[in-house]
Amino acid sequence: MTRALPIAPPEPSGRAPRRSSRRATAHPLAGALFVLPFFLVVVAFLVVPLGFAFWLSLSSKSLARGTRFSGVDNYVRAFTDPLLLDGVVRVVLFGVVQIPIMLGVALAGALAIDAVGTRFARVYRLVAFTPYAVPAVLGALMWGFLYSRTFGVFADVPVLFGGQPVDFFSSSLLLVSLGNIVTWAWTGYNTIVLYSALQGVPRETCEAAVIDGASPVQIALRVKVPAIRRAVSLAAIFSVIGTVQFFTEPYVMARFAPQISAGYTPNLYAYNQAFAYSNFHYSAAISFTLGFVVFVVAHVFVVVSRRRGAAS
Repeated sequence: MTRALPIAPPEPSGRAPRRSSRRATAHPLAGALFVLPFFLVVVAFLVVPLGFAFWLSLSSKSLARGTRFSGVDNYVRAFTDPLLLDGVVRVVLFGVVQIPIMLGVALAGALAIDAVGTRFARVYRLVAFTPYAVPAVLGALMWGFLYSRTFGVFADVPVLFGGQPVDFFSSSLLLVSLGNIVTWAWTGYNTIVLYSALQGVPRETCEAAVIDGASPVQIALRVKVPAIRRAVSLAAIFSVIGTVQFFTEPYVMARFAPQISAGYTPNLYAYNQAFAYSNFHYSAAISFTLGFVVFVVAHVFVVVSRRRGAAS
């Protein structure tokens, strides 16, 4: 015979089972403690240096008076400095020509990759992104050797057709040579950015356009490009900011092209004012002026892009 197991009597009615009354509550300062290390790093390496640089821009130093508060004198000098203004004009001309070419090539490459979608597209993405992975200094040195009339390969190409060697460091071709370096370095990066944006375009929209009889070119120009308008605008903003900060390529190429003066670009001018002439106060004023210009240009570009998007 099997033996019956005793059954525990039910609890009296009206008595609920005991539960823990403690609840896990987070300390009110827990979130602040997690953010504190990042906040200290930002204050130590961003806020404090910016504050010190701004104080430098509002003061001046001389042998007779020492360091004294000068107000906005350095900023007035920056807006009337002919060398700085020449550099600004040169950079604006550079950006007006180089940015549309770079973004046009990047957009065409992104549309081609999105349309092909084969193994070749993967190889093309890797090859296109490789120049961006090369440090800017190494890229500028490499192109400087390629441009050289002594041992470069590009300068002697016209000789094969009976022409004269090309001087890529001449005054008429120097901006073109620098623009080629920047386009080579950043086109692949912008291609990947725009291609990533194209992945968010609904495939049903493209299929509907195909059913309506649209050609691949029409689909690219009338469906895909309007869909990634915000990504194109973002790439344009970053390109404008990078153009205003144009420094590495002319700084390196100055070793090959003596006509690149100390004020060839605004950033190069600010650098030379600080580390070649020890005029740190005026250099800080130039830096803050450039930062203000970048902020205004980027804000205006965003506002115009939003209004065009709302109107369309």
